[in-house]
Amino acid sequence: MEIFAVNLVTLLSSLNRALSSAIVILAFSLLIYVLTHNLRSSVARSFSALIACVCITYLGDVALFETTSLETAVPWLKIQWIGIAFTPAAYLHFSDSLLRTTNLLSDLRRWAVRGGYLVGFLLLPLAFWTELLVHDGVYDPGVTQFRAGPLFWLFSIYFFAAVVWGAYNIYLARQRCLTSTSRRRMTYLAVSFAAPALGVFPYLLVASAPSPSFWSRASFFTLLFVGNVGIALMIAVMAYSVAYFGVLTPDRVVKHRLIHYLLRGPLVATLVIFIIMAMPERSQLFGLPRDMVLATSIVAAIVLAQLAINMARPAIDRIVFRRDREEIEWIQELDRRLLTTTDLQQALENILVALCEVLRVRTGFIANLAARSGPRLEAQCGSQAAVEVSLSGVNVSALTRAPRNGGEREPAFVPQGDFWFVLLRTKSRDMILGLLAVEARAAQPDLTESEREIAAALIAQAELALEDRRLQQDVFVALERIIPEIERVQRLRGTVRYAGSPALDPIALDSPVNAPDFTQMVRDALAHYWGGPQLSDSPLLRLRVVQEAMDQHDGNAVRALRAVLGQAIDNLRPDGERRMTTAEWLLYNILELKFIQGMRVRDIARRLAMSESDLYRKQRVAIEEVARALAEMEQKEQKTHS
Repeated sequence: MEIFAVNLVTLLSSLNRALSSAIVILAFSLLIYVLTHNLRSSVARSFSALIACVCITYLGDVALFETTSLETAVPWLKIQWIGIAFTPAAYLHFSDSLLRTTNLLSDLRRWAVRGGYLVGFLLLPLAFWTELLVHDGVYDPGVTQFRAGPLFWLFSIYFFAAVVWGAYNIYLARQRCLTSTSRRRMTYLAVSFAAPALGVFPYLLVASAPSPSFWSRASFFTLLFVGNVGIALMIAVMAYSVAYFGVLTPDRVVKHRLIHYLLRGPLVATLVIFIIMAMPERSQLFGLPRDMVLATSIVAAIVLAQLAINMARPAIDRIVFRRDREEIEWIQELDRRLLTTTDLQQALENILVALCEVLRVRTGFIANLAARSGPRLEAQCGSQAAVEVSLSGVNVSALTRAPRNGGEREPAFVPQGDFWFVLLRTKSRDMILGLLAVEARAAQPDLTESEREIAAALIAQAELALEDRRLQQDVFVALERIIPEIERVQRLRGTVRYAGSPALDPIALDSPVNAPDFTQMVRDALAHYWGGPQLSDSPLLRLRVVQEAMDQHDGNAVRALRAVLGQAIDNLRPDGERRMTTAEWLLYNILELKFIQGMRVRDIARRLAMSESDLYRKQRVAIEEVARALAEMEQKEQKTHS
């Protein structure tokens, strides 16, 4: 029985070590996720501080499992106190940020948060270099700990007082929620709010030294395991709720992104840790070196885990998108089927090569006739010079007058110069999309019946690809028109209603920021940056941020708008030394050279080492970024005066 108890304690200790490692991975992953996706949200930033405390504390737990003596354990016990000391302040900070999002402001809470962080800095020297807070130490694998000092009880009161105050703040925030969605998320936070405290506070300093009884140790490790499982789940729930703060993307996107991040990141990393810990400590396994078996197992686990997640993705998506499943499937199908310019060129090249193989010729090309500037080459094979000569001299009018093989849908080749041509039309045959040409192997087309059938099928595929691409361009044009409205709806959707909030945010009523043509307003104002009616009569003059800037420019609204636009451009300037051709500086350089310095497009393109057509495309993106930066400035100004 005693041997069974020893084995049980060993097993439970190993499980807790693995679970502590999993919590470190989870906490660190969630910290990185929040910092990269929600950094602009004060709630997310304060949650990052709280989750960082959990990560540091559990990192110490993992290290303590590997120590062999009290001397090697003491440094890690002290490192744990970095997380422990700042947890109360992080609790207050997080709860205060939540209340501030509900428009319930308090100078007392703000000073309490600052005082909490100051207390945290004062606690560290007490824990590191004195015996007032903790002292000595008890080494026992799995339960290594300090002993409580004279001031530890005072710290305990402070710790739990901060946690209780934070919990009360969460309760107040939940009471102020007016929508069922915000109330539900605040409920998740209220239920899981205790998780960091349960995982961070050093309870063993309150209790006496562990009993030498095996069964007592088994009970302790069992309780610790159950507690760690609950803490891991509650931390994930907290992060899930925080992930929605400060983002304008739809809820379904946030949920989908977070779930797949957790599956592909923390879950796979935890699986790797479990494999490492479960691998027997032997020099050889199955007749092979242990390191080789371990490396192979890790690689296999990572690959198989990714494969399993990919296979489970449809089922996961059905759960995440259960309400909008049909619409999401259409969106995903659209994403898979959309043709980019490269996709179209590759498809047309494959069709062209196959047709040339069938006809046993070397040269051919496909041109798009939808361009206003004339035929535009989409794909080619064979002699470049022959293609250029033929394309420049083609008589499209003569091709349109040629008979269509007795009115059949199958197009007929028409000889012209050194090529056989065929016009590519829409399904309804009422519109010309482009033309296909192959090297003439005879003066007149001499296709066999088999060649004609295969050629007709390939030409039909080329017509379908060009028509699909034209329809997609129409879709993109429509999207460009409605995207401002979509962004406005997203902003309204992302505005959570709380008790005490204004009836309607004034920025959503008459501000140019939410106008469908806001980006066009910015484009017009930039075009007349140094003077002109598009600047002096711009609707952007109604922006609150412009009105505030007038005080600094002697009441001159035009100069204030120019300064605000310049600030929006400057907000896009990357850190570090300016470079003219690097990707991160491209948008800023275009804006600064074009609108601030007023350089010509040709000169800008030469200086940035890019084509003029590419410059125009990038300029459109750059103006959209200025509009976004300007909207953020206006929103910030609005919050300042709310």
